[in-house]
Amino acid sequence: KEVGGLAVVEANGGGTLGDVLEHLDRRYPGLKARLVTEDGKLHRFVNVYVNDEDVRYMGSLEAEVREGDTVSILPAVAGG
Repeated sequence: KEVGGLAVVEANGGGTLGDVLEHLDRRYPGLKARLVTEDGKLHRFVNVYVNDEDVRYMGSLEAEVREGDTVSILPAVAGG
């Protein structure tokens, strides 16, 4: 699903993935709730990558994001 009609959204600065999601949630209210559980973990059905690296192996929401990095947010695909 596109966010705000955009396929690419730029977030200022760096910090952690959590910081980036907070920034994006201010621009697109409700986005973070779709990605993060109430106890502060990424939903299982969402895959997030920083420069093509799965954040689950980088500290999840504490993964470092530097200016110029690419954060990709993808819904998990399942079938049966």
